Formats: sequence, structure tokens, C-alpha cells
Amino acid sequence: MPDDASAARARQRTGTGIGLLLVLVLGAALLIARPDDEDPGPDGGACRARTVRSWQADEGLTAEFARYGDDASRTDDWTGGDGTHSVRLPDGRVLWLFSDTYLGRVHGPPNPHGESYAWRDTTAPLVRNSAVLMRDGRLEATLPAPLFADPAPNQWRWPVAARVEPRSPGADEQVLRVLLWVRTAGSAPWIYGVPTATEVATLSLPDLRPESVVRVLDQQLVPDPSRRVLFGTTLVEEDGWTYVFGGDDGQAASRPASHAYAARVPAGRLAEPAAWQYWDGSHWTAGARPRPVLGDGRRRGVGSAFSVVRDDGTYVLFTMATGTRGLTTVAAYWACSPRGPWHGPVKEFSPSLPAGQVAAYNPQAHPVLGGDGRLVLSYDVNWLETASAADRLSRNVSLYRPRFVTLRLAPAR
Repeated sequence: MPDDASAARARQRTGTGIGLLLVLVLGAALLIARPDDEDPGPDGGACRARTVRSWQADEGLTAEFARYGDDASRTDDWTGGDGTHSVRLPDGRVLWLFSDTYLGRVHGPPNPHGESYAWRDTTAPLVRNSAVLMRDGRLEATLPAPLFADPAPNQWRWPVAARVEPRSPGADEQVLRVLLWVRTAGSAPWIYGVPTATEVATLSLPDLRPESVVRVLDQQLVPDPSRRVLFGTTLVEEDGWTYVFGGDDGQAASRPASHAYAARVPAGRLAEPAAWQYWDGSHWTAGARPRPVLGDGRRRGVGSAFSVVRDDGTYVLFTMATGTRGLTTVAAYWACSPRGPWHGPVKEFSPSLPAGQVAAYNPQAHPVLGGDGRLVLSYDVNWLETASAADRLSRNVSLYRPRFVTLRLAPAR
């Protein structure tokens, strides 16, 4: 394993974090199914295929992250990051969680290369995770970063999905639970870290002070790193359960697509490892080896980061398309149950990307920002060619910030 210094140098060479780890997952495609496809739901009823009726760039939300990142009034706040997740707090604020994050100050434009892009110095601090607060649609503060300390030498934590829960079942006091991915420094093809474990952090409210971290699924004994499963890329609450989805790193092992997995936890008990149940292929079972609910390793599958929402009784999953289309295209699947069967992919759409060797990845839905039938979806952007990525991210700060689209779902006809 490389030491911290060499790991840091590797991150600078390759362009940081969850971004290029998922680069083959990229693309933006929202999948739909045939209009006559139906499946019985968990309660014996039926749900119908959903499709994207329309979509458009959300330029206002994208511009808000650009405004905040370019603000040079502070030197210790967020200027760019990926792994974008959001959660609404009880007081109405929205907390944005990021994986690898640049802090520091943004300059220009023009940059030292004479280009009309805002830029950051190549010595800008890079931390493994961060959190930014939004109030009434305006980003206003970065919490002290990193928010979650490294669990051990050569290991780090990437925050993913989060939920507000009672401190204990039935309690009046609420806390914030944040799912964490633990990764360990490794050599090729694991230049972005070997999957290690899923953890749950508890933060107090309203001050967002980290209180504790518990490990809910340790994967260190799974010999093949590409078969290790990390949970928390997305959560869905339904009928007293929190359904937690996860993925493996099959693409790091040169498979075109990774697999999706599902777990469930009684509402309010995310921080209790014994309360977690995993879909083992036929039952929800505590302590079981998770089995895939989606993915054949070829045409059908997900990136290691994807998102699931519930819309009119149907589960809809957004992921990057498989194969080379994953560099530009987001795909979607639908199901009547978290455990599947999942249908798709069928139709895709590609959001806008900056010019150059760039790719989109990590499509994440943000229901806290939607309403009136609208669903907000973010996607991260990174430079594709790893040898020059660090330089490009410094020369053009917009290459390492989330972008947003707003879409509307509808029944497939």
C-alpha cells in the first residue's frame, strides 16, 4: 500500500476521488420500459413503467454552486467537489455532502494560461469529505472540513446518503445519520481506493456535531475487491422501512457494469448493525451475504454510485449507462419493489458537458429540491484523461462541481 504522501500524489495525478473511479460509469440516461410492462408490487398490487416526460438544464442551481465556489472572501471553504448528496434538516436548511473536495481560494479569470476560466492554485487543500449548508436556496457556509476523520492510516471516508431519524425508535429528539464509504489506499486498478466497509455516522441537531461512527458491514474478508459491496449510494423510505441501495466495483475489474444490491432497516435504526437485513436472492436476512438485485455484468447494470426514487408507486433508478455510453449518458430502470425485478434500460438522455475530454458521473436525485411534479438530478463532471486531470481541475474550476437538470416523470404510454 502507498503511504499518505504517495497516495496524495496519486490523487493529484489522477484527478481525485469518486470522480474518475466512476468514469466508465458515466453518461446520463434515464431508462424507461415498455408501456405494457407491469409487475406485482410488494403488497400484491401493480405498478406501471415510468418514463421521463421532459428534462432541462437547471441553470439556476448550477450557477449557485459556481457563485459559492468562486467566492474568494474565505480561504477555508468549498471550491469544488464530487459525490454530491443532499438532505433536508428539520429547520429547513439543506445539507450538501461531498466526497473529495477542494478548499482554498479561486482566482480570475483569466487564468495563467490565458484562458477565460476561473482557476485555483495547484497547492489548494484537498480533503476527503466536506459539507455545505444551504438556506432558502442560497449556499451560505462550509462546515469544518474534513467533517469525518480518516478511520485509520491509508483509509478515508466518503459520505453518501443521509437521513434525519429519531435518536432511538420512538424518541422525540432527532439526529442526522450519514452513510459512509470506507476505502483503503491500493495499487492499480484500485487507484481510487479498495472498497473496505460501510459505516453510519450520527450527528447532533441542529449544530451538526459528529458524535459517533458505527461499522454496519465490513468487507475486508471478501477476497476479491470487485465483489465487495458498499451500501448507501441512495436511500428510500417506505412503509416503516429505510431501503438502502449499494453497489460493487465490478468496473474496476474491467467488467462493463457493476451490480446493484439492496438492504432494509426498520425506520429509525440505521445506526444499529443488527437491524440491517440484506436481500440474499430470496429473503431479507440479517447477516446474509448480499446478492445482486440488478446487473448481469454486461449490458445491464449500474455504476458504483446511482440513485433511486419512488414515483407514483414505482421505484425508478438512475445510473450511468454501461459501456462507452457511460461517459456521456444517464440510464434508468424501474421496478415495483426494491428487490426487483428491475426493467430496462430502454431510453437515455445526455445532459450538457463542457468542452474537452470530460465525463459525467454519479447521477443523484434530490427530492428535497423538487415539487410540483419536478425532480432535480445532479451529475458530477471531471476531466477524463488522468495524467493531466489535476492540472485541468486547477485551470478550470467548473470541471469539478455538480451540475443539475430538472425532469418530469410520467407513465410510459
